[in-house]
Amino acid sequence: MRNLDVTTLRSFVAVAESGGVTRAAGFLNLTQSAVSMQLKRLEELLDLKLLERAGRTVALTPAGEQLLVFAKRMVALNDEAFSRLTDNTYEGEVILGVPHDIVYPVIPRVMQRFNAEFPRVKVQLISSYTSQLVKQFSRGEVDVILTTESTVSEGGETLAEVPLRWVAAPGSNAVKQRPLRLAFCRLCRFRPGALRSLEKADVQWEMAVESENDRAVEASVSADLAVTAMLEGHAPQHLDYVDRSIGLPELDMQKINVYVGPGRPEILQPMRQMIRQGFEAL
Repeated sequence: MRNLDVTTLRSFVAVAESGGVTRAAGFLNLTQSAVSMQLKRLEELLDLKLLERAGRTVALTPAGEQLLVFAKRMVALNDEAFSRLTDNTYEGEVILGVPHDIVYPVIPRVMQRFNAEFPRVKVQLISSYTSQLVKQFSRGEVDVILTTESTVSEGGETLAEVPLRWVAAPGSNAVKQRPLRLAFCRLCRFRPGALRSLEKADVQWEMAVESENDRAVEASVSADLAVTAMLEGHAPQHLDYVDRSIGLPELDMQKINVYVGPGRPEILQPMRQMIRQGFEAL
């Protein structure tokens, strides 16, 4: 009887969920060649093709989809057994604040991984605007925050620099209208820079939707009532990035930063590392 290796199955699950070897390697803190070798050995062991490779992306074969069900259960059971049988010293709660537009895809994976390593530590996720999170962090109400800013303040670490892009409904007519109809939240950090870029390019605009809620903005843009600005790689799948040939002005680069409070380094620093690796994988 041959046995399936949990480490290899963990890599297989990571590749299946992230859609690529490069992203999975970053999240697992392994080299791309190491992950590729694990997948090759797994296919050789089972004598089955598990993945269809197309460039830098992968898709599961029918056999891969079947294995994924078992692999998730085996990895989860391994993690549960390990955490139950070892001495978990750390308990308590970590409050993590993240802007709505960068919660996916990194943060759910970070929370899942953190829970496996620190099962007695509860993670409370707060989704708010960068300006609000910074205030809460300064008052000690939040342990770790992510921000989207044009710069990084003292004590922060820049995880990624991402271009801001115009976003509209697929096949949008709103993007061609003048004045350009816009949708933004009142506290959105992207709003002032986007308006300045339009004024500098002499593009007439009007604020068609002004809301306190990100979902309301997304719904309005999805209905082709307006356009908005979002970070590249973080827009919902039902929206499209506006082609640069349309003629709208380029927008600024934005930094995704992380700030970690001074207390409990034995818990907060591992969370910082997991968040860092998650964004590196992107």
